[in-house]
Amino acid sequence: MPDNCIFCKIIAGEIPGTFFYQDEQVVVLEDINPQAPFHLLIVPRKHIRTTVDLTTADNALIGHVFQVAGRIAHDLGIAEDGFRVVNNCNPAAGQTVWHIHFHLLGGRDLGWPPG
Repeated sequence: MPDNCIFCKIIAGEIPGTFFYQDEQVVVLEDINPQAPFHLLIVPRKHIRTTVDLTTADNALIGHVFQVAGRIAHDLGIAEDGFRVVNNCNPAAGQTVWHIHFHLLGGRDLGWPPG
């Protein structure tokens, strides 16, 4: 586990966290600063710093992230109306935690363009 990675510490149980969902590959947490009625973070258990650090070995993991997003959106009742999955990469895009993660947002109209 990289030093000072808050997501790694939550996954390891060193920092308290309530998992909305978890399996062998990912954990899902509520965002502490929600931007929509439903705002969850899908966090791979594997520490990957940013999107540009992904390799072909991570293809199945990223596919799994999106399958989990779809399942959760369905379970929350937001799949039919629509939802968004967002990944911020590096500072100019708003990444503040250096462990790849995906925001699942829904429950309201999400305007375009974002940001």
